Formats: sequence, C-alpha cells, structure tokens
Amino acid sequence: MTEPELPPLGKRVVIRYRLPAGYPQPLTDVIGELTATDPLTVRTADGQVVSIAWDQVVAWKPVGPRPIRTSEIRSLEAAAADGWPGLMRSWIDGWLLRAGDGYTNRANSAVPLGGTDGPALMDTDTLRQLGEWYAAHGLPLVLQLPDRLATAPAAWRSWSETLVLAVDIANVQLPQGPPMVRFTTEPDGAWLSTHRHRGGDTDVGSTPSVEVLTAVRDGEVTFATLGLPTPLAIGRAALTTAPDGRKWVGLTCVAVAAGHRRHGLGALVCAEMIRWGQTRGATHAYVQVSDDNDAAQALYGEMGFVEHHRYRYAAP
Repeated sequence: MTEPELPPLGKRVVIRYRLPAGYPQPLTDVIGELTATDPLTVRTADGQVVSIAWDQVVAWKPVGPRPIRTSEIRSLEAAAADGWPGLMRSWIDGWLLRAGDGYTNRANSAVPLGGTDGPALMDTDTLRQLGEWYAAHGLPLVLQLPDRLATAPAAWRSWSETLVLAVDIANVQLPQGPPMVRFTTEPDGAWLSTHRHRGGDTDVGSTPSVEVLTAVRDGEVTFATLGLPTPLAIGRAALTTAPDGRKWVGLTCVAVAAGHRRHGLGALVCAEMIRWGQTRGATHAYVQVSDDNDAAQALYGEMGFVEHHRYRYAAP
C-alpha cells in the first residue's frame, strides 16, 4: 500500500499496522470510516472502533464507498417512510401504501418495503389491489421504486430520479457557539411561504399541507428557521427509527432565500437540524435530492453525505 495524504474524516480507508508481540502474524489491516487522526481511528462496518498509534502504522490508502446491502436500502426507506408518512396508510402484499390528499409524491405513493414473507409482490393481482386502494382515496396509482427493491412494470412511465444521501453524524462538523436556528413543532406562516416559493420570488410549489408536513410515525418532527421576521433559510427534520434499530434524522424542505444563497446558510440550517436529531439519539442522517440538483448535491457532499441508493416514481 502507498502512503498518500489522509482523506477527509468520514471517508473510507484501509490501514495496515503492526500487532504487539505474541500475535501469530506481525501485521493486520482494518477497513472503515476514518473518524479521527490522532490517534488514527477507524469505525468498521459492524460498528467496531479501532484506534492505532502512529508508530504502529505501516501504510494506508483510501478505498471506495462501502457497498450498500439491499437490507440497508429497505431499512432506510422504512425510516424515511415514517418520517414522511402522509395521512393514511395500509399494507398490501409487502407494499406500504400512503395517501396524503395529493400533496407530494412521497406521501401519495406505494413503496415496496416487503414483509415477513419476503419481498413485495409485483403481479397483476397485487397491482390491481394497489390501484383500487388509491382510487378509493381519489388518487392515481403511483409507485416509489428504490434501487433493488422493485422495478417498474413494462410500458409504465417513470420520473423524478432521486438520490438518497446518508452520513454518519459522528463524521459531520457541527457549528460551534450559540445556535442561531429556531425550532418549532409546527411551521408558521413565514416558514410555509418560504417553503412554497422555494426561497424565491415566484410561486413554484403547490399549497403546502400542514397536516402532511407535521405528520410523523413513531418519531418526532421539527421545523427550523434561520432569520426573523423573514426567514433567510428553513428546513424540516424528522427523527425515526429503522427496523434494524438505527436512528435516523431526515432533512427535507431545505430552502434559502434567493438573495442570501451561496453564503453557507443552507449548510448551517442542515447542521443544526442534524444536531437536533443527535441530541435525541440519531446516529445517522439522510436527505433526498433530485439527480439534476447539482447545487444541493454539492452542499451535502461538502457536509460528508454520500450516495446510499436511488429511487424513482412510476405510474401506468
């Protein structure tokens, strides 16, 4: 192995180091996320933390992101579904159906989380039942299809390719000093206006549904605002627990006023929402970003988020 400059905290590395006398082999390797440099500290995929004194280090090198297991995709999608659950839900053949009066695709689509009997079914009878459920709620049938969990049936149209980015909160540099972001349990009029206009001067969004925005299942939700009386930046955070026991804080509805962009305000709001989740037990954070939103991807990349998986929507 070579010895390049160490990558930033949060990136994956492999480190070769010497073992104490008495071990059957003189050297060993550890692979995981770099969490500290003095001493070198790595968190492995199973959560073990390994600290290595510099005089034991032989070599190191960066490695690519850890492969994401299908079970991890399913688990994060379940946590995200609880963080944005809509107003009504039901289960059919491994599909979680959500309805939220038509406000947002996430709250009005079926996601294939599977069940105790295995993956969600995709046969003609299941699709018919899904369609009937949505028709009974006055909605069209829309499927949310995460990577590896399901694919769109033949001849269906798909849209809104979305990246799900995730980060270990231990690797996020949170701001120091007194917090400047205000948190409330419900969005006020100024927050809703900024959300609807995406921080701009024109109406580019549908009328926000407070009921959908404040909904959360088996968790907690908060609304962040930076700047008074007119918000400079806003966001929504939802704390939920995945089936594997991992606690996630999901960041959504992040918007910065048009005249105040590119000054770090979005990153500040996101960092404070992550801190809000961390104080309540969250160990990881996620965001969902359109694949054509380069600015948002750059923002979250600088904070340490990496791609976990993708999803898209599909309809007949």
